[in-house]
Amino acid sequence: MAKFRHGGLGAAAIIALAALAACQPAGGLGRDATSPYAPGTAPGEAVDGLIVGHRLMAAGEYELALEAYYRAAAERGATVDVLSAIGSANLRLGRLGQAERLLRRAAEIDPTFVPAWNNLGVVLMETGQFPEAARVFQTAYALDSGETDSIRENLRLALANIENPGYAPAQNAYSLVWRGNGQYLLLTNH
Repeated sequence: MAKFRHGGLGAAAIIALAALAACQPAGGLGRDATSPYAPGTAPGEAVDGLIVGHRLMAAGEYELALEAYYRAAAERGATVDVLSAIGSANLRLGRLGQAERLLRRAAEIDPTFVPAWNNLGVVLMETGQFPEAARVFQTAYALDSGETDSIRENLRLALANIENPGYAPAQNAYSLVWRGNGQYLLLTNH
């Protein structure tokens, strides 16, 4: 039975083998395209984290979307798009405090970014801050020039809650619906 020794010749052989593998074209160890083994780590173009995150949000995979948005933040920095996306994912995960902070920051960075205002309004509705939610939805509605029905409906619901203080969210049974482009719509289930 052969005995293996640590160090010496064995370590030198491993280092030499690794150096040779690194010199091989097309990913190392001479594998061709018909190989049944997984490809190496050849450099390639990564898919944008925001696009991946938006697709995961649409699929209802909010934790995975949040991870994709964090990757986008590492690549792009804390842009308005990234902050709004991370805030929206936190909103869907029920992390309302985090969502509110991120969406407020996004609205500060770009006061004309409609999705950040709309989603901030949704957070405020969910936390019962109806007067501020109405002001935020009014801002989003004005910036959007009244073109988006979901923002108008969100504003209507916020104003209804102000006019009728007994109009509690528990009675409305709000649900958030993904609308694409970082927007959510508050719906009532009657």
